[in-house]
Amino acid sequence: MASVTSTDTHGGESGLAAGVATYVLWGFLPLLFNLLNHVGAATVVANRTLWSLLVLGIIMILGGRLAEVRAALRDPRTVTSMALAALILGANWLIYIFAVETGQVLEASFGYFILPLVNVATGVLLLGERLNRWQMVSIAIAAVAISIQAVAIGAIPYVALGLALTFAVYGYLRKTAKVGSAPGLFVETMVLAPLAIAYLGYSVARDGGIGWHADPYSLSLLALTGPATVVPLLLFAFAVQRLKMTTVGMLQYIAPSITFILAITLFGEHLNAVRLGSFALIWVSLMVYTTDSVVRRRRAAA
Repeated sequence: MASVTSTDTHGGESGLAAGVATYVLWGFLPLLFNLLNHVGAATVVANRTLWSLLVLGIIMILGGRLAEVRAALRDPRTVTSMALAALILGANWLIYIFAVETGQVLEASFGYFILPLVNVATGVLLLGERLNRWQMVSIAIAAVAISIQAVAIGAIPYVALGLALTFAVYGYLRKTAKVGSAPGLFVETMVLAPLAIAYLGYSVARDGGIGWHADPYSLSLLALTGPATVVPLLLFAFAVQRLKMTTVGMLQYIAPSITFILAITLFGEHLNAVRLGSFALIWVSLMVYTTDSVVRRRRAAA
């Protein structure tokens, strides 16, 4: 049996630290957007795009990775895939920020709890993957939970489903695109940048001024959306290179758990018995799904 070297151990520890940091940062992201709820979701998304582009541009230049960007832009299929991914990502950002602004953080956390199961369904529909028995059970439980959530809020949970579906499709497009994480996001923000600039230009013409951009406090918060977007992504890319996917799968529940706690404490959203029941079913569904994933990976390794 091969021994575990100190380098391997250190790499695993640093990867775990980066993974935990990633999901903790994503979990607390609603705090930033809640401070910006006076600005408007579309304006926040436009600023998030442009500030992310600036931060990524600096990273690409300092890291000498512009060649990866040029290689991606020379491949028509990659450009098409990344352009579509950019639009899907922009939609995901817009839905998420809208959810925070309108007091639907609880539903947003629900959306990211069901994301792993939506990813499984995406694999079946788009990649021809087959469901095993326990995956079918977990998805069936999730479907019941979504129905209960609809009863609890008196409507289809569009925010939760929108977040889960857009991020699942985005993940599929990024999985099939032949470009790294940071260069890929740089290309995506490049695609979104003209739309962001056009919207901000329209806002200036409509309002007769630069609006909240003239307020130093609001502008500093808007500028913070750039590193708040890029830093967790880079930490995630670092983590997945050093961790087993089973570990990453377990860590991904940190973010929606934090968001769930923020919703019912700081944001004062109401969690009635019916809605709590829907979350309980989702947690059961995720336990079934995660246990099955761990067992299958251990069998494969054996």
